[in-house]
Amino acid sequence: MRRLILLAALCLATACVCAPPAQEAAPVPAADPAVARGLAFAQEVCAACHAVTPGTASPNPAAPPFEAIGRMPGMNTMALNVWLHSAHPSMPNIVVTPEQARDLSAYLETLKGDGVRG
Repeated sequence: MRRLILLAALCLATACVCAPPAQEAAPVPAADPAVARGLAFAQEVCAACHAVTPGTASPNPAAPPFEAIGRMPGMNTMALNVWLHSAHPSMPNIVVTPEQARDLSAYLETLKGDGVRG
C-alpha cells in the first residue's frame, strides 16, 4: 500500500513538472468608460488597417497592431497626441479630438501588460 501511495505521489509530481505552463488570458479592459470609448474609437476608425485587440494580426501588414503600439517605450497620452497630430505619409489624415486621444490612450494603456502603466 505504501508503494502505491509513493508511486501515485511520484507520478503526480512528475505530471506537475512536465505540464506546459498555463496560458495567460488576454488582458480585459477595466470598466473605465474612457477605455471602452477608446476601444470603440479604435474599432471604428483604426481597425481597417490596425489590429486593435490583442492577439490579432493587422489587416494591413505595414500597420503595427495596437498591442505593439501600447507596449512601445515612452508611449503615453502626450506621445500619442503628438503622433496623431503629426503628418505621416503612411497613415490617412484623421481628425482626433483631445477627448478621443485621451480615450485611445486609456485603451492603449490596457495593452501594455505586465502591470506597466505610464
